[in-house]
Parts: sequence; structure tokens; C-alpha cells
Amino acid sequence: MSDVEADDEAHRSEPGPPLASIVVNNYNYGRFVAEAIDSALAQTYTPLEVIVVDDGSTDESRDVIASYGDRIFPLLKENGGQASAFNAGFAACRGEVVVFLDADDVLLPTAIEQAMKQFTPGVAKVHWPLWRAGEDLEASGQIIPAEPLPHGDLREFTLRQGPATSLSPPTSGNAWARNFLEIALPMPEPEHRIGADGYLYGTAPAFGTIASLTTPQGFYRIHPRNNYKHMPLDERVRAGIRSFEQQWSMLEDHALRMGEPVNRQNWERNSYFHQVRRAVDEIVALVPAGDTIILVDEARWAVGAEIAGRFVLQFLEKDGEYWGLPEDDTHAIAELERLRTERGAKTLAIAWPAFWWLADYPQFAAHIRANHACRLENERLIVFSLR
Repeated sequence: MSDVEADDEAHRSEPGPPLASIVVNNYNYGRFVAEAIDSALAQTYTPLEVIVVDDGSTDESRDVIASYGDRIFPLLKENGGQASAFNAGFAACRGEVVVFLDADDVLLPTAIEQAMKQFTPGVAKVHWPLWRAGEDLEASGQIIPAEPLPHGDLREFTLRQGPATSLSPPTSGNAWARNFLEIALPMPEPEHRIGADGYLYGTAPAFGTIASLTTPQGFYRIHPRNNYKHMPLDERVRAGIRSFEQQWSMLEDHALRMGEPVNRQNWERNSYFHQVRRAVDEIVALVPAGDTIILVDEARWAVGAEIAGRFVLQFLEKDGEYWGLPEDDTHAIAELERLRTERGAKTLAIAWPAFWWLADYPQFAAHIRANHACRLENERLIVFSLR
């Protein structure tokens, strides 16, 4: 055998890079889905497959999807919600690493390439921040989440504290190891018609290590048609609590196999949606119906325009939408006073987990405490009267 033939034979015997899958999940986002698909097809990593799951759209989505021909694998199904789209997309894909891309978001070309470099044995997921952008993808200069993403071995912490106790980006900021998804999916569908990513990022840290990228690898689009935001808060909280209870069962089974004790009471104390439900009850008790509240929560509650008849102003806000963090203390104070005087806000509510604002904006915190009475301060909520 010649040297060239020997080199060719050795090359053929070497395993190639693992296949990655991008599963675009779409429902009535015909206006946006082409940008999501284009961003998936523009990835610098190979080998890569792009699967587009259309969850029973009634707009122009399916015509847009059909225009891509055999460059993608289209999966057209009846409407069943986001969890059913995740389940169907995962069943159809073959990648060792899977990214679920929301059809109203886009990935940067390097997203998969950078994520794949972080996948070593035992990694359950790799995550990255996203640039916050407007409806036309104009960048705001802000990232989501604003805080640094966790990484490392969080298994013991997650089993002790409960699911979703470590920070995660939304759907389009995560790449999942197939061996984790084979455990987690198919996920229960009725409770996860919207917000299915929470089921995955809530439980993944219990099943392997987490790796993170510090540079944003995509755009998270803020727009009025966002399906999650249109779900009423009380309905979303009920669905979220049911999701947490299913995550608890999954973690309990895992902990039992590992011989680890669990404490559901501790998990409930740390449960995001249980905390939100209690906080909403406290707001209703403190704030008269019809009053206007400034809410500092980085839009994580996704409350929309009101909480139980109390009008809500996001902080910071642009055209009624959350628009990221203040530039500095001076900016924060000026915006607070503008909303108080021009928009008639009577209450400021700082919601867990945004308490870090009071440390990172110390002059803003001092201004509030010096000028406005604190009516409630607990592990869920800090409420000031602006009257």
C-alpha cells in the first residue's frame, strides 16, 4: 500500500465531527421564520441538519418553509404547542447536539461552532447569552440574561435546591446533548404548550455539567406578537407550577437512582412560579386596583400590561415594552421619576430574582430608600410607595 493510500485509509477510519441539529419551532411566525431558517443555514459548523417544525400555522409560514426545498427537512403537524413541536423535532433529528431555535429569533453564524467546542464527555448543555433586539432586529446593546451564566458541575446544587435554580437563557441560547434529551423527552405536552424550554433548562443541570459561552451567539427578538407574553399571567403561573411538579418527579426518580435524598419543601421555596404566585398575591393585597406599578423584573414575569387589574410599566421601557438595563444610576433615577410624574406610577416593585439591581445601582437604591417608603421586603418582593 502506498503512503497516499495509507493516509487515505487512516483518514477514512478516523471518526468525523459529530452531527449537530437545529430544530426551528414555528407557529404563525411567517413574518420572522425565514430569518431564523437563514441563520440556521448560515452556520459555520458542519455537519449540520436543519429541521423546521411548523406547529399548525394558519398564516404564510408553510409557504415560506416550502420555499427552502431540500435545504431543510420540513415537519408539518397539527397545532399542539411548543412541547409537541420539541418532541416531534427531536424524534426527527439525528444530531448528537441539538439546538431548538424559536422562529422569531436568529443565531449568529458561529453559534454552533462555538458551542460544539465546549461539548466534552459529561456535558448536558452549552448555553450562551443573546443580544436583545427589537421587532426589526435592531440591537438594543443589552444582552439576555444580563447576569453571567453559570457553568460547571451543578448536579449536587440542583438536587438540593430544586429545578431551575440556576440561571439560563431562553430557548435559542441553549445547545443540548442528545443523551440528556433522550432522558427528558418526550416531555408532557398539555402543560408546556408555551415555555417548553423551562422544562429542559430546569432539569439539565442535574444530569451533567454545564458549559457556557460569554459572547452572545444570537438575537432574542422583542415584539408584540410574542406568544409567551400573550398568555395571561395567572394561566402561565398555573402551567408553570404544573411544570415544576413534573420536573420534581423527574428529579426525584433521578435522585432515587443516585441514592440521594431530596427535600420537596425546599424545592417549593425555591420554585420560580411558586414565588411568583405568592408575590402576585402580595401585590394585590398592597396595591389598589387601577393603580400603576413600575415593575423591575427584567421582563422575566412577562406580565404584559397588568397584574390582576393593576397597570404595569416595565423598567426600563420603550413603547410599552421592556428595553433592558439603565446605563447608570443617573439614568435609572431619571427614568423612575419620569414614570412617577408623567405616567402616574404609585408603586415600585422589585421582583426576585432582580434584587441585584440594588447592589449594582447603589445611588438608585439610595434614592429610592431616602425618598419613598418601603411597604414590603421579603425573599420574593421589595415594594416601595411612590405616592
